[in-house]
Amino acid sequence: MNSAPFLKVTNLSRVFDVSRPWLNRLIERQPKQYLRAVNQVSFELERGKTFALVGESGSGKSTIAKLVVDLLRPSSGEIAFDTGSLSDLRGQERRQLRQRVQMIFQDPFASLNPRWRVGDIIAEPLHAFGLVQSKAERSSRVEELLETVGLAAADQYKFPHEFSGGQRQRIAIARALSANPEFLVCDEPTSALDVSVQAQILNLMKDLQRKLNLTYLFISHDLSVVKHMADRVGVLYLGSLVEVNEADALFSAPRHPYTRMLLDAIPDHEMSGRSRTPVTGEIPNPIEPPSGCTFHPRCPKATEQCKQVTPTLETEGIAQVACLHAS
Repeated sequence: MNSAPFLKVTNLSRVFDVSRPWLNRLIERQPKQYLRAVNQVSFELERGKTFALVGESGSGKSTIAKLVVDLLRPSSGEIAFDTGSLSDLRGQERRQLRQRVQMIFQDPFASLNPRWRVGDIIAEPLHAFGLVQSKAERSSRVEELLETVGLAAADQYKFPHEFSGGQRQRIAIARALSANPEFLVCDEPTSALDVSVQAQILNLMKDLQRKLNLTYLFISHDLSVVKHMADRVGVLYLGSLVEVNEADALFSAPRHPYTRMLLDAIPDHEMSGRSRTPVTGEIPNPIEPPSGCTFHPRCPKATEQCKQVTPTLETEGIAQVACLHAS
C-alpha cells in the first residue's frame, strides 16, 4: 500500500486585495487593504478517506476548497497531489488532474444550468473529457449515473426546476461522478437542504465512497454532519487551523477552546445534561485581525500572553493544536 498522501497541503495562504479604488485612496489618503483569507494552512489527506474542514462563516473553508480545485491560485504555499505539485502541472497532466478532481457545490440549484435538461448537464463532463464516443454510449452512461444516485433514467429529460432540493443535489453528484473522479471537494453539500433530506444525501455520499473508493475534502460549519462523514477533522478560525485530529478523538476530547465552543453549539438531543459554554461574540474583522491569538477576544481561557503571542500548530501524537493553554 502506498504510504504517500493523496493530497498534501503545505503552508497554504491566500491574500485578497480589498482596497478601495485608486482615486478614492488618493483623495482620502488611505493605504491599501489586504484580507488574508487563508493563513499558513497545512494538512494531508489519505486516499479513500474524508478530511473535513469546519468553522464559522468567514473562516476560509470555501477559499481552501477553491484553491484545491484550482479555481483560485494561492498567494504562497503548495498543493501537491500524488502526481506532483499543482503549480508544476502543465498541459495534459493538468487536464488529467481536472478530470480526477471534481467539486460539489453548496447550492444545487445555482450550480445547475436551468436551461439545460438533466441529461445534458450530466453528460457535459463526458464530452469535455472525451469519455464517450456515441450517443448510445452517452445515454447509457447518463442512465447509469442517475440510477447510481437514486434517480430514474427518465429524469434525464427533465429540467432542474422540476426537482426538489435533495434531488437536485443528487443530480449535481451524478454530474461530478460522470468524469470518473477519484477526489471530490464537497463545499457545504447539504447546508441548503432540509434536515430530513440531509441524512439521505450524506448516506448516499458514504455509500459512493465505499463503492468507488472516493477521497473527500468535506467543507462544513455543522459539526453534527462532520461527525457522520469525516475520518479526520481540521478546525479553522480566521483562516488558520487551530486544531487537527481524528474525528472520534476530536469529538470526545477537544483540545482547543474554539473547538469546544463549536461542539457546545450542537443541540443536545440525547439530553445528557452536560455543562455547555454558549457561543459568544463574533468572528473578528479579517482585514484587521486581533494581535496574538486571533481567538483571544472570545476565549474564556485568554490571558495577557494570548494577546501578545501567536500560537503555532504543535503536534502531539496524531493531534495538532494551536493554543497556549490547550487542555
